[in-house]
Order: sequence, then C-alpha cells, then structure tokens
Amino acid sequence: MRPALLLHFEDETDQAARIAAESGIPTACISRHRFPDGELKLRLPEALPPRIALLRSLAQPNEKLVELLLVARTARTLGATQLTLIAPYLAYMRQDMAFAPGEAVSQRIVGSLLADLFDAVITVDPHLHRIQRLEEAVPVPRAVVLSGAPLLADLIAQRRPRALLIGPDEESAQWIAQAAARHGFDHGVCRKVRYGDRHVEIALPAIDVRQRQVVLLDDMASSGHTLAQAARGLLAAGAASVDVAVTHALFAHDAGRLLWDAGIREVWSTDCISHPSNAVYMAPALAAALQ
Repeated sequence: MRPALLLHFEDETDQAARIAAESGIPTACISRHRFPDGELKLRLPEALPPRIALLRSLAQPNEKLVELLLVARTARTLGATQLTLIAPYLAYMRQDMAFAPGEAVSQRIVGSLLADLFDAVITVDPHLHRIQRLEEAVPVPRAVVLSGAPLLADLIAQRRPRALLIGPDEESAQWIAQAAARHGFDHGVCRKVRYGDRHVEIALPAIDVRQRQVVLLDDMASSGHTLAQAARGLLAAGAASVDVAVTHALFAHDAGRLLWDAGIREVWSTDCISHPSNAVYMAPALAAALQ
C-alpha cells in the first residue's frame, strides 16, 4: 500500500512537491536546527499515519545518514509502522569489498543500517559493481531500482537526434545499452585504467567518431576527470562535439570547470541531485514506485 505522507527536508522541497503532484501524497517538512557544536535537532509532525515515505537524496551523505537515523527512530515512536526511504542517489555503494586489509566495506555497513531503519528503499541507478540486485546490499523487504538512462535517452533524442553514445568506462555499459536500445543510437564504451581518484587513462572504442555529435552517458559524474579525459580523446579523434548526460550530478570541487576546459559543450542530468544541469525530472517514476 502506498504511503499516506511524504516527509522531506527544506532543501528538497521542490522535488518533494513534484513527487506529491504526481502521486497525490501530501507532504510535510521536517524542522531542522543545528546547535553551535554541530549536533542536529529535528522535529517531525506530532502524529504520523502508519505508512510514511521519507525523501532524502544522499549526496554529501555523512550528516544525512545521521538524519535518517533520527527521523526513522522518531517516526516509529510517533505511530509509523511502515517506512519507505526514497533516496534518488544512494551513497556508499561503490565500496563493496575490502581491497586492502582493514578497509571498511561501506556498502555492507550502510546497507545494513538502512535495512534496520526502513522497510523499503527506492533509488535510481545505484552504483553497484559486483552484485546484481540492490537487496544484496540493502536487505529490505522491498527494494526498487529505477533508472535515469531511458529519460536521458529521450532528452538526447530531442537535442542530438543523430548522437553517438559513448560510455566513459566499462561500468557504464549497462546504461549505454538501455539508452541506445530506446532510440537506436550508435554506441560504444571506453576502457578505463584508474590510478587514483584524479588519475585515469582512457582508451576509446574502435568506432569512427569523426564529425559525430558524441554524448558521453554515465550514471554519475564526481571528480569529472574520467569524462574530461574521454572528451579530450574524442575531440582529438575528430568528434564534431561532445556533450555529457548523467543520472547523478555530484560534480565535486572544480569538476564543472574541468568539463568545460575539456571542450564539453553541454551537461544534462536528472534531478536525483539538485544541480544547475538538471534537465530530466524523476518525479513521475518515483511517484509510480510509491504506488
């Protein structure tokens, strides 16, 4: 059964309103106060219906995970018996194994925390590597995975009808396949060798990119180095233009400037993370998942 109330924080009011307009579910804003020492005080509505949804996209996640803990535990005391987390961006999914002795496997730890707090999780394009299903990372009774790739493909079809879709690395292949199949785009995937967060090497696919309008498509853009290096290689190989389409516009530090300096013309993203590049809205899909 669908939730009877959608809780949200003030900074996500616009997205909550879009979901409410699509679903017909009323919203309520959580009051948030920060003490001088950095601790948080949250206030929820005094009486809650049994079924609640909480919208919280987990970019810059550390403080937000504390918010989830406080909200979920408080909601239970106020009468909620079924809690659904809507996390359009789900953090801490990339670290799914210990690559060196002593490393924390954050996917397993954060996934278990979320499963302790919520009965269902709805997210978009989680960054999963070695597992196939979100339930393996977040063992909740109901886990729903949506994708921004089809909607980004629709946007690309409008703005670059003859685009060549390129994935910046092998992990992007699943999103490239979805988008290409939707509109019959030519497509390929680069090969990436990573030496660190900001040091990667990119090998272009064996495709003639000369005079093509190329769109780099991926699930996220964080530091921007992989996309920038792919764009420089494509332009050097004769591409007429390079644009970027991503589900999650993380864009840490100077990532935006890095992309422009690499010659990328436009960047389009979904509103899973609020950013000036947002061009696709996930509210209809998120509202449908709540039904």
